[in-house]
Amino acid sequence: MVVVSCRVLIVDWDIHHGQGIQYIFEEDPSVLYFSWHRFEHQRYWPSLRESDYDAVGRGKGEGFNINVPWNKVGMKNADYLAAFLHVLLPVAFEFDPELVLVSAGYDSGIGDPEGQMNATPECFAHLTHFLMHLAKGKLCAVLEGGYHLKSLSESVCMTIRTLLGDLLPSLSGEMKPCLSALESIHDVRAAHKSYWKCLSCEDLTPLKDLSTKLCQLGEGEGVQTSTPLMNQLGAGKTNRDEAAKTDKFLELHMKEVLSLEPPFKTAVAVAEGNADLLPSSVQIEMDGDSEELKAIVREFAAEFVKEEKVLNVLGNMLAVLEKIVNKKVTGGLVVSPEASISSALALKHCRNLGLQKVLCVCVGDMDMRTDLDDGKVLLINICGKQSEQANTKYRISLNWKEDAERSTFSSALFGFILPVAYSYQPDLMVIAVGSKQTLGPNGIALLFSFLQGLAQSRILAVIQNTEVQLLEAIAKPLTGDLTACFGTCAPASQENMRMVKGLQEQLQQEWNMLQCSVNVSVAER
Repeated sequence: MVVVSCRVLIVDWDIHHGQGIQYIFEEDPSVLYFSWHRFEHQRYWPSLRESDYDAVGRGKGEGFNINVPWNKVGMKNADYLAAFLHVLLPVAFEFDPELVLVSAGYDSGIGDPEGQMNATPECFAHLTHFLMHLAKGKLCAVLEGGYHLKSLSESVCMTIRTLLGDLLPSLSGEMKPCLSALESIHDVRAAHKSYWKCLSCEDLTPLKDLSTKLCQLGEGEGVQTSTPLMNQLGAGKTNRDEAAKTDKFLELHMKEVLSLEPPFKTAVAVAEGNADLLPSSVQIEMDGDSEELKAIVREFAAEFVKEEKVLNVLGNMLAVLEKIVNKKVTGGLVVSPEASISSALALKHCRNLGLQKVLCVCVGDMDMRTDLDDGKVLLINICGKQSEQANTKYRISLNWKEDAERSTFSSALFGFILPVAYSYQPDLMVIAVGSKQTLGPNGIALLFSFLQGLAQSRILAVIQNTEVQLLEAIAKPLTGDLTACFGTCAPASQENMRMVKGLQEQLQQEWNMLQCSVNVSVAER
């Protein structure tokens, strides 16, 4: 048995099961091994019983081996994303690795004749982005399989660009995991709930009747070592035709998802004294005295704007917002005396500028004045007190009680906020941090860092408190600094976990990425 002296996470997204790695480390609690792979009820190579979801490790290593078996081909971006959000990331943050190794096989990408999956190249950028926030950014991706050259090269390029700090393209496709993927995720969570606190609230048992198994009963029990055997000449022509179609699709697709990066990463509108606390690369915004912008401010909040100084602050905020929308900067940071008024004004101006979907995350006790009925704004309010308003599809209150010593917010982030945000796919995000916020700098840093993956990192941050730690927690992810510290992450309290579970159950039909289990019979499906 190999003994590892530090905690290592191995993520194997190659389409084949890494049974060799599993055998080496299955008794070692210092190595957490995660693999998704074609399994098809043990009909796909290596056709091993121990490639299934219930092979969790042995001895001291029980719980440290996670297999996500794909029982059908054609898995898409949403399926891969769901496996990360609902299985890997919660467990990985609890494990707290000191090093992340990626078995980076791209035969799990679109067009590959071995994998026969449909994940597009930008999906690997998002997966890499998630992993970069573990182990203080210590990540090594090792190239493995990949048998469609265009798909392989584009996927590798997406991974490298992400490692270099480039903007993430928006994730394409419908954000709805398929039934078979949900079945696999359900079984994995059920198998591991006794080993990980982040899954301990799950009232799950493994599924007995899988939809794919019923479909495959008539196909025979022969073992599939690779793609099905067929007439060699016919197979060659079919493969060439399929490869050419994928080549053409990817050529057009990558042009659609990729865009030029703005000349500046971040624009800020802060007091002169606070500017000294920010990185030198930010662009200081001083255009708030524009009469056009002042007129917009006066029209929206005349009763609030009593002083020229406040008028200039709000004008500067609109100037930063316009630069983000016009792609002159990626994101922006604004210090405002009243975060709720400022963010409401920003949302109104987003409508004036023609944005169709804006995600607004408010941290702290805020009274947001905005119309939320048409889907152009999705509001998530993270606060310490229970909201008097009932949750709806586009107005959601997250009553979160953070631990005073440890950061537990990752449970809400992976279990609720990110699934909803990825389901919504916003064009821009407004994140407002007001008074009485309960997350603390570590939770705020975690929120900003992971939301960077959406809307091509177009984030307007509006903050009310100019505490040094809070400014740094927000400025680091906005400026592309990957050294943000999240503190000691720990599972949430039972109360918080039940609250997240309740929101998942209430809203999973509205936001499909919240689905992480299957609790109905095959007949009911």
